[in-house]
Amino acid sequence: MCSTCGCDGDGATIEHHHEHPHHHPAHSHDGHIHSHSTAPEAERVRRVAVEQDLLARNNAQASTNRRTFTQTGVLALNLVSSPGSGKTTLLVKTIERLAGQLPVAVIEGDQQTSLDAQRIRTTGAPATQINTGKGCHLDATMVADALCALPLASGGLLLIENVGNLVCPASFDLGEAHKVVVLSVTEGEDKPLKYPDMFRAADLMLLNKCDLLPHLDFDIAKAEAYARQVHPAIRIIRVSATQGEGMDEWLAWLQQQARACKVVADTLGRAAATTTPA
Repeated sequence: MCSTCGCDGDGATIEHHHEHPHHHPAHSHDGHIHSHSTAPEAERVRRVAVEQDLLARNNAQASTNRRTFTQTGVLALNLVSSPGSGKTTLLVKTIERLAGQLPVAVIEGDQQTSLDAQRIRTTGAPATQINTGKGCHLDATMVADALCALPLASGGLLLIENVGNLVCPASFDLGEAHKVVVLSVTEGEDKPLKYPDMFRAADLMLLNKCDLLPHLDFDIAKAEAYARQVHPAIRIIRVSATQGEGMDEWLAWLQQQARACKVVADTLGRAAATTTPA
């Protein structure tokens, strides 16, 4: 259940590579309910309370995930977008470019199939697929379960590709260091205004498929202005995953963030060592 879109998920299936998928009914999103002014007041209050409890439990697990990432020095990113923005292609190209520089692991979120995880594995990076069924987003517990099958290398990178949806993932913290929203130039430049919560929650916007701009009626300056209208501090990088435009800037940002995470983990480790009784 989420408090946004009305999805009625029947439980997530997490695929562990070379193993049988596991069903997690306890982590399902069933019972999603919208509050309507026509409902009796007691029922409306009950529904709001259920939604608040769900988010509270998710946030508690997200805090646990974040501590794990911080202590191990892993940079965890939550990649969000509409369907078809080019997230998976971007991840494949990113992993290929980072080979030998940063260890990368991937969590793939989709309603069905493991096709994206299979694409990621062709790069040599470990990937776990989460199928959300009717659910429209990943949550922190799904991510925690998926981590059991993934190696987390200190100073490395965990890329979480969320379900294609610009609504619900904005509300669900996974424990990531940053949300990265991918907007392709094949979409409308007014997406930041239509889905302000997502763009407000993201620290970085990747404006993808820029190689197609000569063939499209897309006002890139307007798209960037709209993004900054809802989030003045958002960083924007224009990229083309297929042609390489902007990839150096994107990779430099990743490496800088990963180094910062490693420094924090090393500092915490040294502090813990000095306070541990002999």
